[in-house]
Amino acid sequence: MVSTLAPAVVPAVSAPTRLRLPDLLHTTDRAADDVLSGRYDRLLRGLPHDERWYTRLAGDDELDIWLISWVPDKSTELHDHGGSLGALTVVSGALTETRWDGEALRRRRLSAGAQAAFPLGWVHDVVRAPAPITGPTLSVHAYSPPLTAMSYYEVTQRNTLRRNRTELTDAPEG
Repeated sequence: MVSTLAPAVVPAVSAPTRLRLPDLLHTTDRAADDVLSGRYDRLLRGLPHDERWYTRLAGDDELDIWLISWVPDKSTELHDHGGSLGALTVVSGALTETRWDGEALRRRRLSAGAQAAFPLGWVHDVVRAPAPITGPTLSVHAYSPPLTAMSYYEVTQRNTLRRNRTELTDAPEG
């Protein structure tokens, strides 16, 4: 006997956004070029060089783009981006990213022009790379959908990841 029932439909896993990580990398690359070409100079006038700051370059219901400054010894702490995908492009200087790979913390240096993408569940810390960098360290970040929450973590003595807190936020720094 031949079955006339339709095959079972397995629902697709829904992404939090129609944008993909390559889209976010492209977005941060273009925004970094705009920063370097002077398009955002009006936003940068008068901002401190010795304090950390961030400013929104663009934003809507689907995407937020931020320019972030980095100063020595100010990390973001191990964190995720809640239900948002993310990407960054280093505009000037260099950053050190420390990320949890599921078993251990891994470090990488991201110099001017380098990019990184953050899928859901990506847990990392970002800090300005140690000297001999001169001048400001700047990076452009994109999040889709825009950030609404960030969770912060610690690595336990058993080498597992433990969430310490979750904060509601609409900015790249909780």
